[in-house]
Amino acid sequence: MTTNQNQPSRKHSGHSARIVLLAMIACALACASRAQTIRVDATPDHLTNTFSPARALGAGIDRLPPGATDKLFIEPTIEKVLSAGWQTVSYRQNTELHIEAWHWNPQGSWSDPGGKGYFTGSATPGEPIRHSYAYPLPHRGVTHDDGTDMVGYSRLTDGDLNSYWKSNPYLTQAFTGEDDSLHPQWVFLDFSAPHPITAIRIAWADPYARRYLVQYWTGEDPIKKPTVGIWQTFPGGAVTEGKGGAAVLQLSSTPIAVQYVRILMTQSSNTCDTHGSADRRNCLGYAIRELFVGTTSLNGEFHDLIRHTPDQDQTFTYCSSVDPWHETANLDEKAGDQVGFDLFYTGGFTRGLPAMIPIAMLYATPEDSAAEISYIEKRGYPISYVEMGEEPDGHYTPPEDYAALYIQWAIALHKVDPSLKLGGPIFTGVNKDIETWPDAQGRTSWTRRFIDYLKSHGHLADLAFFSFEHYPMDPCKIQWSNLYEEATLVTHILDIWRQDGVPANIPMFITESNIAWQSEEAYVDIWGALWLADYVGAFLSGGGDAIYYFHYLPLGLHHGCNNSLGTFGLFSTDANLQPQQPLSQFFASQLINLEWVQPGDGEHRLYPASSDIQDPANHTLVTAYAALRPDGQWSLMVVNKDQEIAHKVRIVFHNAKDNSDASFAGDVDLITFGSAQYHWHPDVNNGTADPDGPPARSKITVAAGTLFELPNASITILRGTISPAKN
Repeated sequence: MTTNQNQPSRKHSGHSARIVLLAMIACALACASRAQTIRVDATPDHLTNTFSPARALGAGIDRLPPGATDKLFIEPTIEKVLSAGWQTVSYRQNTELHIEAWHWNPQGSWSDPGGKGYFTGSATPGEPIRHSYAYPLPHRGVTHDDGTDMVGYSRLTDGDLNSYWKSNPYLTQAFTGEDDSLHPQWVFLDFSAPHPITAIRIAWADPYARRYLVQYWTGEDPIKKPTVGIWQTFPGGAVTEGKGGAAVLQLSSTPIAVQYVRILMTQSSNTCDTHGSADRRNCLGYAIRELFVGTTSLNGEFHDLIRHTPDQDQTFTYCSSVDPWHETANLDEKAGDQVGFDLFYTGGFTRGLPAMIPIAMLYATPEDSAAEISYIEKRGYPISYVEMGEEPDGHYTPPEDYAALYIQWAIALHKVDPSLKLGGPIFTGVNKDIETWPDAQGRTSWTRRFIDYLKSHGHLADLAFFSFEHYPMDPCKIQWSNLYEEATLVTHILDIWRQDGVPANIPMFITESNIAWQSEEAYVDIWGALWLADYVGAFLSGGGDAIYYFHYLPLGLHHGCNNSLGTFGLFSTDANLQPQQPLSQFFASQLINLEWVQPGDGEHRLYPASSDIQDPANHTLVTAYAALRPDGQWSLMVVNKDQEIAHKVRIVFHNAKDNSDASFAGDVDLITFGSAQYHWHPDVNNGTADPDGPPARSKITVAAGTLFELPNASITILRGTISPAKN
C-alpha cells in the first residue's frame, strides 16, 4: 500500500485530534465556569442604525400552489400567522421567475385581435380580483436559468422550425433611444462538455441579425465564472451582411474543442415576425427558429451535435432577453396562483399597512405596469414601494439592459404617480459581488454598471431603494458551524453594494430571505431559529433598512435535501394547509418582533455590541444586538451559537464620551428560546417538534455584578433600564 507523503501519518493526525479535543474540552469547562463579557458601546453618537419595526420588519407573500389561496385566507390562519409579529408585507412576483407574462388583472386588452399579442390589464376597478395567473412565454430562448425550476424549454433547440426565440423589443433603439449595438442581444449553447466544432447552421426567423458574431468561450463556465475566460470569435464567425434564412457558416477549417457557443447580435433587419406588421414590436429585435452546431465532412455533409427536444433533455440554451408576446392559449393555471390584489389587500395579512408591490418588467410592457399601479391607487390601497422586475441576475440579464428597461418603466409609472418610490434590482440570494462579462471599459461588476447607467442617463433619482434577496447557505450542505458565518455574510454584502456605487442615501432592503431553498429540516430545527435572529440583528445593526421574512404563509411539510422533512415557513400544517404546530422560526420571529423591539412605528436606535466568547478556532460563539427602544428600555438580543455549552456573561454598557460604564439595574425581563424549549423530530409522526416551546420567561432583579446565563443553542432577550456602575 502506498501513502500520500503530503498527508500526516495516522498516528500523528490522531495525536493532533486528541490535542484539539482536549483543548476544546478545557475551553468548554473554562467558559462554563468563568464569566465572560458582552460589551455595548452606548456612546450616543456611535449608534449604527435607526429603524421602525412597522416599516423595517416585514414578510413576503408569494405565488401559492393551486387551490391553496382559499384555504389560507381564512381568519384562524390569518390570526396565527400575524401572531409571529411581522408587520409590513412584500408581494412577491413569482411569475417572472418562470419566464411568464403575469395577468395581474384577468380583465384587460390584447394588442392583436383574437386574444394575442401584448396584454394590458384593466386599470378600471371592477369585480374584486381574488386570483391571478401567468402565461408561459412562447418565444422563450432559455432551457432553464437561475430563476426557474425544471419546467418549460427553449425554442432554440426544440426541434420545431415553426417555433422561435425572439428578443425583447423594448431593448431596441425605438424604445431605448440608443443604437442597438449598445444593447447587443445574445444566445448561447452549453454542450455539457467540449466537442470539436467547425460549423453552425442558424435557421433565422424575422427579424434576423444583419450583423453578428459566432463565438466560443475560453474559460470554464461563462455563467458561474464570467471573468475567467473570454468570448473568442471563431475564424469564420463574423457576419456583417446577414441575409436571414438558413445561414450556414464554416467557423473554422480545423475542429476547435469548445463547450459553449454564443451568437452575439448587434444589428437587426427590423423585418416583421409571424405576428405581422400592425404592431412595431413584432418587427424589432432578433428571432431564431433553430440552431445546429457541429462539423462538416469533406463532401459538405453537416453533422449536428445538438439534441433537439421540446423538454429539459434538449441541448441547453441561454438568452439575454425574451419577447413578452403571448396568447390566451398559453395560460397555465396549474403553475399556481398569484393572489389577486383585492384579496391581498383586504384579506387581513397586510394589517392595513402600506405594502411593497411588484411590477413585471423583464416580461411585460410599461403600459401594463402603469395600469397595475393605477388600479391599486384607484382602489385606495396603500403602496410603500414598487419593486421593478424580478431577479435579473438569475435570468442573466445584462446590467445595461435591466437599467434601460428600468428607465422606461420609471417614466411610465411616474406619469401615474410622481411620488412612487421605485427600486430594484431584486438580486437572487448572493454573498459576494455579482460579476458579469466585461464591458468595453473592462468593468465586470453588475451593480456598478447598473448604477453608472442610471447616473449617466440622468435617472439615478428614480432609484429610491436598492433591494436584493438573501439565501446565504448551500441548501444541502448546512452544518452547525454555518451559524458562525451569517453575521459576516450579511454585513459584508451591504459593504459590497456601497463599494459598487450605491449612494449612501439610498436605503437597502432584503425583500425576500431565509436560509436556503430545499433545506426544509434546517428551517424547522433550532438551527433555523438561531440563524434568523442572528441574521436580522446583524443586518439592521450593519446599516440595512428593512427585511422581509419568507415564506409568510404555511405551505405544509416537504422532503428537502437528503430527504429531510420540514417546511419553508412558520407552521406545520394538516393536509388542508391549516396550521398545526408553531415551528422554530415562529418562536424566533416572536422574540424579534414582540420582545426585542417595541411593536409599533417608534424609532429604535441600534448600538454596537460584542462578546469575547470564542471557540479554539476563533469563531465568535455569542453575538449580541443592542437596541434602545422608544420606551427608554435597553433591549439585547443575544444568540448563543455554542451547541453544547451555556455561558455566563456580565453585560457592560460603555460610554466613550465620558469613559463611563453602566449596567442593567432593577428588574430585567429575560426571555429565552433554545434547545431546552424546542427540538425537531423529522422521523416522528411525519415530522413533529417536542418540546415545542414556548420560550422560558422570567423577571429578575439585577445589580452591577449580576451574571446572566445564556443556555446552549439559544436566543435570549434581556430588557430593562441601565444605571452607572458603582466603584
